[in-house]
Amino acid sequence: MTSAIRIETTGGPDVLRLEQVEQEAPKSGQAWIEHDAIGVNYLDVTQRNGAVPIPLPSGLGLEGAGRVTAIGPDVENVAVGDRVGYALGPLGSYATGRLYPANRLVKLPDAIKSEDAAAVIFKGITAQYLIKSTFQVKSGTTVLLYGAAGALGQILAPWAKHLGAFVIGVVSKDASAPRAKAAGCDAVVIWNEDLPAEIRRLTAGRMADVVYDGVGRTTFAASLDSLRPRGTMVSFGASTGAPPPVEVGTLNAKGSLFLTRPGLAAHATEIGEYRERVLDVFDAVERGIIKPSVWKTYALSDAAGAHEALEHGRSAGAIVLKP
Repeated sequence: MTSAIRIETTGGPDVLRLEQVEQEAPKSGQAWIEHDAIGVNYLDVTQRNGAVPIPLPSGLGLEGAGRVTAIGPDVENVAVGDRVGYALGPLGSYATGRLYPANRLVKLPDAIKSEDAAAVIFKGITAQYLIKSTFQVKSGTTVLLYGAAGALGQILAPWAKHLGAFVIGVVSKDASAPRAKAAGCDAVVIWNEDLPAEIRRLTAGRMADVVYDGVGRTTFAASLDSLRPRGTMVSFGASTGAPPPVEVGTLNAKGSLFLTRPGLAAHATEIGEYRERVLDVFDAVERGIIKPSVWKTYALSDAAGAHEALEHGRSAGAIVLKP
């Protein structure tokens, strides 16, 4: 038997239930992983509360790291005993162990602990595609980044800085500003509706080349107004609700802006592309460009506590579950 978090219905953190589930033998192309650490992401919260629909009943979780203890037929990329990590794929990482498609497992470098892998793979891939595919950040780019003190911001800010960007971080409260500065932001702004005026001052009128907005409805208008002509608005989250519809003429009126709404699945489903992104994240960790930052570790049985902390903005970095 293995222990796994299951949900029967959407709702608050109290819908998370720890249950005993029978362990299955791996079939063709599958491996059994015993988890050492499990990543918690805001997407898990939105799936649990129903904002992002999933078929129910269901497991939860899209990121983990551990050891391969069994493999099925036709598995060539991993062997029993390998330390591995993964992101995406079937839901169900909130468990002591699970079956998982072997071709999505990536071997962990010796220098990367399981806890760090579980804290960085999902968020690292997200940062990687945002700064290298959605918009190619380079020397001289002015980046405006919301949530700069959060788990994703602590990866994206130093990586963008390493690529030569001038990074302006936006945080929700004064207490978060030192954390954003420590992550590599050149300037930190406390969110307010006069944000565009502050960006104008910080950039001597040039404004931002790209805005990474994971907040959504509350910040969307200010984000558009913080861009230079032909700047790029990257709306990739919705912690305050989905952004409102945009008339295409508005983009022209505000300076021929580009607007995109990217998602991780479109950038990490194809196996070759997924592996390239994960290996780029591991390389950035090994070179010290980004540093995994585990804010707090919760027991798997207290997944509800982890969700409460993340959902109510009390976390100051990545959250990891331990079986």
